Amino acid sequence: MKKGIRGRIIFILVTVFVSFLFFLPSTPLYSKLPPWWGKYLPNKGITLGLDLQGGMHLVLEVQGEKAVDNTVDRTVGSLKGSLEAKKVAVQSIKREGREILLSFAPESKEAVSKVVDQDYPNFVIKQSGAGEVVLALRETEVKRILDNSTSQALETIRNRIDQFGVSEPLIQKQGANQILVQLPGIKEPQRAIALIGRTALLEFKLLDDENPIARQLPPRVEGDEEAKILQEYQGKIPPTDQILFERVVDSETGKVTKRPYLVKSQAALSGDLLSDARVSIDQFNGKYVAITFDPIGAKLFEKVTEENRRHRLAIVLDNTIYSAPVINEKISGGRAQISGSFTTQQANDLAIVLRAGALPAPVTIIQNVTVGPSLGQDSIEKGLKAGVIGTALVVVFMAFYYRFSGLVADFTLVLNVILLIGALAALNATLTLPGIAGIILTIGMAVDSNVLIFERIREELRAGKPVRLAVNAGYDKAFLTIVDSHVTTLITAFVLFIFGTGPIKGFAVTLSLGVIINLFTSLVGTKVVYDLVINRRKVERLSI
Repeated sequence: MKKGIRGRIIFILVTVFVSFLFFLPSTPLYSKLPPWWGKYLPNKGITLGLDLQGGMHLVLEVQGEKAVDNTVDRTVGSLKGSLEAKKVAVQSIKREGREILLSFAPESKEAVSKVVDQDYPNFVIKQSGAGEVVLALRETEVKRILDNSTSQALETIRNRIDQFGVSEPLIQKQGANQILVQLPGIKEPQRAIALIGRTALLEFKLLDDENPIARQLPPRVEGDEEAKILQEYQGKIPPTDQILFERVVDSETGKVTKRPYLVKSQAALSGDLLSDARVSIDQFNGKYVAITFDPIGAKLFEKVTEENRRHRLAIVLDNTIYSAPVINEKISGGRAQISGSFTTQQANDLAIVLRAGALPAPVTIIQNVTVGPSLGQDSIEKGLKAGVIGTALVVVFMAFYYRFSGLVADFTLVLNVILLIGALAALNATLTLPGIAGIILTIGMAVDSNVLIFERIREELRAGKPVRLAVNAGYDKAFLTIVDSHVTTLITAFVLFIFGTGPIKGFAVTLSLGVIINLFTSLVGTKVVYDLVINRRKVERLSI
């Protein structure tokens, strides 16, 4: 055997062996392999997409306008502190729509303008009078918040899902303010929806227990009486206060009631200064979430607890109070805890959303499609059935029409499928139904190239050339045609990948890999078989 032929055979055998190695984790056999296998050899294979293994498909719409409102709210909360730090006596500060009305002593007008210009450049003084100004968000700032809210929400959701432990999720921006989320194989869709959609705005708010209204509030109300209480006290509570509810679960009966509190609207501290959140267990085996502030948050928390001893501080998440302990002493170190009647799962989910951060704005689910495993299995079976039938028909036709040469083409077809599956496994690709369609298409293209070569060889044999020369001439003449057709298909697949989304990209990937591998198997795989046969014995006639 010539060295050139031996080298090509060895190369083909090595590629087949490597393909099996990469594909092995995708088979049930992988679970029976020894533990050391995953440390040194491929341990990730092909992942089935949403349409094959089932899962959840969500389209979320980000309420960007709410993000703008939140910015104005935060500014109202911080503006008073900034002015007081500059020794400016503030008479009142309130929000009307997206404007902030600020009243102060007339002689402080210049100082107020200076604070706004230096500390709040995203606001502009819309109106100015003696002792009062009206601030409004700049239009450019509104546009920036609207544009960024979707991107920020996407990253927050991605962090939450990563910590939730879903493999191969698809999370991408769709349009101006929508986010597409696909979670293949997820077993707890409702838990995932609750985790994704939670705003997770954590705030620490002081209770206004000294106000007479606080003592008039009922100690407990039924779970569906929140609106009734809010309506009853509307207009009675100070403009700087609000009524929030704590969810109370009876440990014996499981009955849920609500405990109303009168709290300051302005947060003393917000959760964006958190550095960590994790589940812990107290001495009564109850679950709580231990939170840690970053250095800035730790200083603020220490200051808040020092200045408000013997007051109660409510821990508020998404406008629901989780606990309202009395501050007995200054708390240093930046550590606190969120207590409640948590199950382990609830505590874990709360820790996840706190670690991932709050959404910049609420999200609304506008499409929720859950694909069941039965539908996924049905899709797999139909896809495999179509692939097997298509491949069998091609194999039989080639063997019948081209005889021995047809069997050579069938060999490269099998080689093509093995290398393609191995390449997909090496890339840890997600296989979808369009991906299976791409594989079946490349099976057809694999014999297309062989048909071109065989017809050129037939022409040379009819012209009276010996078998060896006819085979070589057939490959030479078909070479450029095969390359041209594959390059144009590759360009099409590239365009699909660039402009396509989700399954379309999967189709483009399998098609691109199939085209490249097909070039190798049709020009190298079949040629090495012919060279091996022709060199080992004198062939006077070729079965083609």
